[in-house]
Amino acid sequence: MHAKPLSGTALLQRFRALDSFLSEHQGLWRPRPFVHFPALPWEAEHPQLAAWLKAQSLEQAEAAHNQPHLLVAPAPFPQLAAQATALSQVAELPHRPSAEPPARLSAAVPGRKWQQIQAFASSLQFAQAPQHWLDWCAGKGHLGRLLASSGGALSCWEYDPQLVQSGQQLSQKLGLSAQHIEQDVLAADAAEQLKATHTPVALHACGDLHTRLLQLASQAGCRQLAVAPCCYNRIGTPSYQALSTIAQASSLQLSLDDLALPLSETVTAGARVRRQRDQSMAWRLAFDLLQRQLRGSDDYLPTPSLPPAWLHKSFADYCSDLAALKQLPAPATQDWDKLQSLGWQRLAQVRNLELLRGLFRRPLELWLLLDRALYLEEQGYRVRLGSFCPSQLTPRNLLLLAERD
Repeated sequence: MHAKPLSGTALLQRFRALDSFLSEHQGLWRPRPFVHFPALPWEAEHPQLAAWLKAQSLEQAEAAHNQPHLLVAPAPFPQLAAQATALSQVAELPHRPSAEPPARLSAAVPGRKWQQIQAFASSLQFAQAPQHWLDWCAGKGHLGRLLASSGGALSCWEYDPQLVQSGQQLSQKLGLSAQHIEQDVLAADAAEQLKATHTPVALHACGDLHTRLLQLASQAGCRQLAVAPCCYNRIGTPSYQALSTIAQASSLQLSLDDLALPLSETVTAGARVRRQRDQSMAWRLAFDLLQRQLRGSDDYLPTPSLPPAWLHKSFADYCSDLAALKQLPAPATQDWDKLQSLGWQRLAQVRNLELLRGLFRRPLELWLLLDRALYLEEQGYRVRLGSFCPSQLTPRNLLLLAERD
C-alpha cells in the first residue's frame, strides 16, 4: 500500500479493510490481559504464542512496547503485524515552508507542546486563507496565536475561567487582538456562537469535545476545519456512538475499554514515572490474586485509582487497606514477599501479552478517525487525513483537514 494522505475513495476503501481486520480478530485485541487470569480466551487457540510471550521479561516488554510489529514471535504474530502495519500506513501531510514565528509566541509554552503546535500549524493548507480562526478548547490559546500571527482574526474558546484569563493576558502582552471567551463547547449555546466564517481548529481535544466540533461546524456551515483528536474514550455514553452511516452499520460495537486501546502507547514517560507505574500495576496484580482468595471467587474485581501516597505504604498495609476499601474480609497472615513477587511476575506476563493488543492500537485509531472523515464527507466536505508530526513527538499525530466549496 503506497502511503499518502488519505482522501476521496481511499477513505472508504481503507475503512472497509480496517473494519474487516478488526472485526475478524476482535477475540485477540478485546480481552485485557490485566483482567483475565490465569489465561486469556485466545490462549487455547494459540498456545505457542501465549507461552512464548509469557516467558519474556518485563525489560523485553518495555523494549518492544512502541514497536510491537518488529517482535519476532511465533505465529500468528508476524502475519498480524504485517497486516496491521500495511493497514496503518498514512503519509505525512505536506508542510508549508513557514517563516520562523516570533520567539515571544513560544515563551510560555513547554518545548514539546510548542513543537506539536508548530507542526500542526504548518500542516494547515486550505484553498482559501481563513478569515477568522477559532481555537477550540484553546487552553491559553497558544495554537490560535501562532495561526493568527500570519493573518486572520482570532477567537479562543475555553471552559476553564483561569485559562481564559491567562490567555487574554498573554495575547494583550504580545499585542495580538484575540477574543478569549469562556465557553463550554458541550453546552447548547455553543451552536449559536459558532459562525460560518469561523475556521475551527483543535489540537488534542478529547472525545466528545472534538466530535462536538465536527457536528457543530457542519451545521454552522464552516468552510474549513482542522482536528487532531485525542482520548477517544472520554465520552458521555457507555459505549461508542459511530458518526458516519457506514460505521453505524459496522458489526463492531466498541466499549470504553476498547476505545482506550489507541491511547495505551506511551512515548514520554520519564524513568521515575515508569517505576511508579510499574510498582502500582505489580501491586494491583498481586492484590488481584489476594482478592480472589478472600472472596472465594475467581474473577477480576475493579479497584479505584489510588493516590501515589499508597505506594509509600508497606505492601502488607497496601493490601489490607485496599481490602478494607473494597469491603472484603481482612487478609489472614500471608507470605507477603511471595505474593508481591507473584505480582511482579504477572506484570511481566501482562505487559508481554499486551504486545499482541499493541498491534491493533493504530488500526483501531485509524478506524475511529476514518469514521470522523466519512462523517465529514457526508456533510459535504472534502477531507484529507494524514500525520502532522512524527509519533515520537506525540502518538496522537493524525490530523483531519476538511473544506467545503
